[in-house]
Amino acid sequence: MLGIVFAFNLIQPKTASAATTPTYSKVYSTAKAQLGKRYSWGAVGPYTFDCSGLTSYVYKHGASKSIPRTAQAQYNKYKKVSYKNIKKGDLVFFGWSKHSISHVGLYVGKGKMIDAQNRGVITESVKAPWWHYVGSARVTALD
Repeated sequence: MLGIVFAFNLIQPKTASAATTPTYSKVYSTAKAQLGKRYSWGAVGPYTFDCSGLTSYVYKHGASKSIPRTAQAQYNKYKKVSYKNIKKGDLVFFGWSKHSISHVGLYVGKGKMIDAQNRGVITESVKAPWWHYVGSARVTALD
């Protein structure tokens, strides 16, 4: 007796899911977990950070996204957004001009950022008097 067996693949093709889409919540929780860690120029974590080392670490571990290592390279690479259109998770940049970026932080809403500076990894105002805000950029859309 000859039997014929048909197998049907009932599994749907894979599409992007919430598990693979970067979320602000994951980026923020990664950044928040670094609060209180020490600052060290050139440090990329996980125990000490400089400013761009922190933002690189946060995006790598919070959004599975590699971004350039320095603040200037991060500024140069990503699409600029005006301060009035800034969203949580955007990067905020400081320096003398767009050609001399010297600091970067992660925007967390209500005019605040998480950044690594001489006092360590802290939350502070984007418009603090010791920073000269130059611009903002969006690394990726975050849900």
